[in-house]
Formats: sequence, C-alpha cells, structure tokens
Amino acid sequence: MSGLSRGSDYRASARTPFQISYVEPEIDAFSTKRIALSAVLVAVTVVLSPFYFPVGTTKCYPAQHMINAIAGVILGPWYAALMALVTGVIRNILGMGTIYAFPGGIPGALVVGLFYRYVKGTDYVALTEPIGTVVIGATISALVVAPWQGHLLTLSFFWIAFAASSIPGSALGLIILKSLRGIGVIKYFSPVKE
Repeated sequence: MSGLSRGSDYRASARTPFQISYVEPEIDAFSTKRIALSAVLVAVTVVLSPFYFPVGTTKCYPAQHMINAIAGVILGPWYAALMALVTGVIRNILGMGTIYAFPGGIPGALVVGLFYRYVKGTDYVALTEPIGTVVIGATISALVVAPWQGHLLTLSFFWIAFAASSIPGSALGLIILKSLRGIGVIKYFSPVKE
C-alpha cells in the first residue's frame, strides 16, 4: 500500500470531485479594530449631524469633514471612503442629509487616506481633505449632481459652500488627531508602516 494506512487510503478514495473543503480563515485583529472604529466614527458623525448650516440646496456638516480627516489618517483611504458612504446613506435615510453628502464626503476621506499612505505619513495630511471635498466633490456636484437634480447652481457656489464646511472641519480633525496621538490612542489602530 505504499506507506499509507488503510484509513487514510479509504478517505482519499471516498472523496468526490464535487466535495468542498473548508479552510479556517485567520482572524486579523487589525481589520477587526478598523471595522469597529469605522462603525464608531459613522455613529459619531451621525450623532453630530444636527450641527450643520444650510447653504442653498446643500447642508454643510463640518463634523463630516472632521471625521473624514481622522478616518483617512487612522483607517486608510478605503475604510475612510466606505465610512463616508455609509454616513451619507444613514443621514439621507434619516432625512438629515442631501444627495450632496456623497460627492461632498467620499472624495475628501479618500484623498486624506491616499495622501497619508502614499505621499506623507503625517497627521498634517488631514488638511488635504478640502482638496477632495472642494476640488473633486464640489466639481462633481456642480457638473453632474446639480444638473441631474435640476438645480441651477454654479461651480463657484459649490466650491465656496463646500470650502466653508471642509476647511474648518479638516482643521478640527487635525487638532483631534494631534490630541489622540499625544495621549497614545492612535497606536492601537495604526498598522506598522510598510
């Protein structure tokens, strides 16, 4: 029998080509922490949603941009963008947001995360959130979303409205990041630099 015991030989011959084997997945504690922190940041953003100021057909939420800056640095671009998407969906379902929550939130979180990962790994990249929100998000809002909604608003209107929310929000995000880093909280959520 070429060195195989009868039991193992039997199991090998009883296997069919359609049988699926199960492999136990490894539990990644870091991704579990990132998912949990994403959920907490979404909840904080939704709770802070009543604090906004209306500008035309938009609602400006500095807290969204503050959390985008924090999430982009701590969680990275993809978790931060997904967090901004989920926050926008929840705010719209609850009647606290507008369609502009999506182009106004997601690009800012993505830009901060990309800058942190690929350009400069410092907390000051939180201040790049307006690049995503104003330059990318407001431009998409003016050229795609507003005409689709039948709103006759200019590009400069959206740039000013989004900047009025994004600039103070990203500055608050930087202050909170510096505070969290100072007390040592961020090290529990940040991976070792690759």
